[in-house]
Amino acid sequence: MTAAQEGDIDGFYALVQEDSYILERIDQVPFVHTPLHVAASAGHTRFALEMMRLKPQFARKQNKEGFSALHLALKHGKTQTVLSVLSAYRDIVRVKGREGTLLHL
Repeated sequence: MTAAQEGDIDGFYALVQEDSYILERIDQVPFVHTPLHVAASAGHTRFALEMMRLKPQFARKQNKEGFSALHLALKHGKTQTVLSVLSAYRDIVRVKGREGTLLHL
């Protein structure tokens, strides 16, 4: 998760070279803090968009507290990241989290 915390796309791909199933294993966990959650919370827009390209289903995942990645980004004031991701993936505005959709926040 360090690559996501730092927004290091090259570092992330280095991890994938070591373990090509890393994202699949994360995806199997029903409630998980994904690399998308981490990057969006930190405002790493490019990393978040790359994660959405690779695993768009991560946008629908909730962490153990019931929040989606974009809900966390909004809670942390990362508005530009939210707007950038929404402009590329408009349908995720309907993703529900603990407090409803993004429109409820």
